[in-house]
Amino acid sequence: MSNLILTDEQDGVLTITLNRFDKKNALNDLMYQQLCQHFNYARVSEHIRCILIQGDKNCFCAGNDLEDFIQADEDSDLAAFKFIKILGDFNKPLIAAVAGAAVGIGTTMLLHCDMVFAATNSKFKLPFTQLGLCPEAASSYLLPLRIGANRAFELMILGDTFSAEQAFTYGLVNKVCAPEDLLANAQQCATRIAKLPKDAVMTGRRLIRQASQTQITQVMNDEADEFFRLVNGKECKDIIAQFFKR
Repeated sequence: MSNLILTDEQDGVLTITLNRFDKKNALNDLMYQQLCQHFNYARVSEHIRCILIQGDKNCFCAGNDLEDFIQADEDSDLAAFKFIKILGDFNKPLIAAVAGAAVGIGTTMLLHCDMVFAATNSKFKLPFTQLGLCPEAASSYLLPLRIGANRAFELMILGDTFSAEQAFTYGLVNKVCAPEDLLANAQQCATRIAKLPKDAVMTGRRLIRQASQTQITQVMNDEADEFFRLVNGKECKDIIAQFFKR
């Protein structure tokens, strides 16, 4: 079993640590498969009341491993999209601790989290257009819902990097803290949630999310269709190929 994803269970919290730091935690197909397994395990395990997903105090997730896109074809069944669907339909509280790079899915997955802690060194980026791709993880719906269509266009189409402070202003993160405090603060919050009455927490979470749930599923399917069309197009293939010539 690969050690690219580490897990720990304590006090009702399943902590998932991305552990591919030599690649800035870029997610490859194997990592997505393991994430699917861990989330499915948490979903059906009565003793797991909350998930915390993290990297370390310097790096969260640099997005998708572009090599997987180079190898993709029209018949590819990318595990990334299986994970996205699990993420969108997950039934328990999900906390994220973000530091350093939060690129692509490293940012869009946060839209499905219930609490997000960001270190002051966090750098968020949605480089879809620059790669010849389109948004994923229902972000084309959830981000405009959160920050408005004009600001979402700016972040998703221009793809400029934005800071933890900006993310806080946009309402994408709950708290900004020093890098050395990040993991402890997120763990403390996750443990606090896990100790609350389970039925009340899950009912409250479901009620908060139910109005948008059907729309999220539909948008994810629409995005996936367009993503596969674009990732198999010449424009995207040429752009990504340039990354491997540098």
